Amino acid sequence: MARRLARRRKVQGVKPKITRCLPTLARIKCADNTGARILQIVGTIGYKGRKGRLPSASVGDMVVVVVKKGKNELMHKPMRAIVIRQKKAFRRKNGQWIQFEDNAAVLVDNEGIPKGSEVKGPIAKEAVERWPTLGALAATVV
Repeated sequence: MARRLARRRKVQGVKPKITRCLPTLARIKCADNTGARILQIVGTIGYKGRKGRLPSASVGDMVVVVVKKGKNELMHKPMRAIVIRQKKAFRRKNGQWIQFEDNAAVLVDNEGIPKGSEVKGPIAKEAVERWPTLGALAATVV
């Protein structure tokens, strides 16, 4: 029991309950300057779901992606990314509904440190709270 509790404390932040709208094989924009343009979600890190259900992701989740359009050095290699925007509206604790105009993610390494040096467009507050290193690159946090 003590070992299970110790593992739970290592979470980088509290993940609010957000509607999961990006299933496996969804294509999303890459919002940084790494050279990737279109990403395809291959898996979701830490997803626990029902048998037979496609793993899905939402804002703030780390996902495994493959670059479908972009620089040749990045193409067809599994990488990690963090979802920063989603089209599907989600509700915050204060009653506010948030919705973005596109689905977007930022390429990161295994520890969650971004590979690019800037992020295009706004970033959801939930993603910045969970991954503080994204906040330094953000132009606007919504």
